Amino acid sequence: MEKTILLAALLGGFLVAGAVLTAAGLEQDVVPTSRGDLRITFIGHATLMFEFAGKVIHVDPVSGEADYTVLPKADLILVTHEHGDHLDLRAIGLLKKPTTDIILTQACALKEKMGVVLKNGESAVKQGIKIEAVPAYNIVNMRSPGNPFHPKGQGNGYILTFGDKKVYVAGDTENTPEMKAWRGIDIAFLPMNLPYTMTPEMVADAAKAFKPKILYPYHYGDTDPQQLVNLLQDNPEIEVRIRPMK
Repeated sequence: MEKTILLAALLGGFLVAGAVLTAAGLEQDVVPTSRGDLRITFIGHATLMFEFAGKVIHVDPVSGEADYTVLPKADLILVTHEHGDHLDLRAIGLLKKPTTDIILTQACALKEKMGVVLKNGESAVKQGIKIEAVPAYNIVNMRSPGNPFHPKGQGNGYILTFGDKKVYVAGDTENTPEMKAWRGIDIAFLPMNLPYTMTPEMVADAAKAFKPKILYPYHYGDTDPQQLVNLLQDNPEIEVRIRPMK
């Protein structure tokens, strides 16, 4: 009886959340996994929300992208780096509960003492989800000579394991050697705007190397995502999905 009540409460919560997201005009995709559906909500720019196995995961929540007073509270929050369009302490404050786990970088933790710092190459299991922190950095694009927009070792991408599916949220990065060496990625979110991250050609180069089954360009600003579709039209093993992630 108690399990039935709990299940009903969980389902009711997700139904309410779904109604809120629909009302907010936020698009969603659902991807089946070996442990049930993964629901992806495309909030905007670099801001995402995942729902999986009764848990809500927010990635780079930013107040300018959504009304976090009405969105579901977080069981897990991931922050890729310290820039203001990725780290928003107000949004985190609205989303976190006493039981919320927060994963971030050292540079983020220097701004606000909270959460668990993962460095490139480190991993953790939180809320039943394996989280791998991976490199995110610029090779070509610089603020000035020798001063990249995103220095190596400072920002994170994250590879999340949801059942039998691996989801790669790249953060702000270029098509690094580390990225091009990934294998077994089912879903990838790759940034595509200059001068901070990648051109469509860079994204296509990376995708052809590690071959995600589903590729979402995100954080793409004024870049036309159709350019990426055209570049990968001869790679049918990679499904490019365009969602509103300027």
